[in-house]
Amino acid sequence: MPPFGYIDPGSGSLLLQALLAALLSIPFVFRRTIGGFWQRVRGAERVDDQAPPKVRPPDPPHTGDN
Repeated sequence: MPPFGYIDPGSGSLLLQALLAALLSIPFVFRRTIGGFWQRVRGAERVDDQAPPKVRPPDPPHTGDN
């Protein structure tokens, strides 16, 4: 009995596109993890650690004009 498996060019390009999309999306999904690892490897400090703490400005005084 001859094999009946056949992949036409459209199916092959669909599989190739899905594979490329999966491979190219990995850095975007794990960018924080990869970036943190890369900074530890390079020994650079995190930018978040150098930023001053965020302080909310005080509310304006109440004037009593309800």
